[in-house]
Amino acid sequence: MLLSGRSAIVTGAAKGIGRACAEALAAEGAKVAVTDIDLEAARATAASIGGDAVAIHCDVADDASVAAMLDAAIVALGPISVLVNNAGIAIGKPFLDLEVADFEKVLAVNLTGTFRTTQAVARHMVAEGIKGSIVNMSSINAVVAIPAIAAYCASKGGVAQLTKASALALIDHGIRVNAVGPGSILTDMMKGVAASEEAMRMVMSRTPIHRLGQPSEIGDVVTFLASDKSSYITGETIFVDGGRLALNYTV
Repeated sequence: MLLSGRSAIVTGAAKGIGRACAEALAAEGAKVAVTDIDLEAARATAASIGGDAVAIHCDVADDASVAAMLDAAIVALGPISVLVNNAGIAIGKPFLDLEVADFEKVLAVNLTGTFRTTQAVARHMVAEGIKGSIVNMSSINAVVAIPAIAAYCASKGGVAQLTKASALALIDHGIRVNAVGPGSILTDMMKGVAASEEAMRMVMSRTPIHRLGQPSEIGDVVTFLASDKSSYITGETIFVDGGRLALNYTV
């Protein structure tokens, strides 16, 4: 198995893409800390995964919470060699109605939270001499924008640059940092869109592969980036979008 003997932390792992990442890592032999602000949902996911999976509360927007989560993960699983920064939120509002507090709330989780957790886990890896892998969850909205989720787009653009900067900062320590940029994935939020024929026509018009992606397809790419199969890749974002970013027109 690709990750046998390794311990991994996945943030925002109680459901959706985060859960799929935790499941994929565990399927390849990793011991996984399922971390989430919703501890009960995290416990359900960890129980479903079974094996060595543990559930730990974590609010990535809070320094003390991240520190406590990392300590608990190390106690439960041993030294950490894989981190998946998946926790994220979006606030949908017309641009002119978006308040500064809304903007800052999204960045506090999606961008500053990614920095905070990356730095904490990287410090641990360096102290332990671990040649680890960090995978950030970016988005196609790091490149293409939706005006109703301006803060989300800005945060994911920031994650893309943070991925590059931290990859260069950590490369001499043997720590690789990459990102995954999902397109339209069939999460609980997307299921609401999928229920509307008109909304799905719009989504499919910009998706050349003509279907929604599955959370497991993101988990598979995350697992690849976490493993030695990607040992010469760092500072990159892999877009898993069914061809959307390659498309220059819709019909």
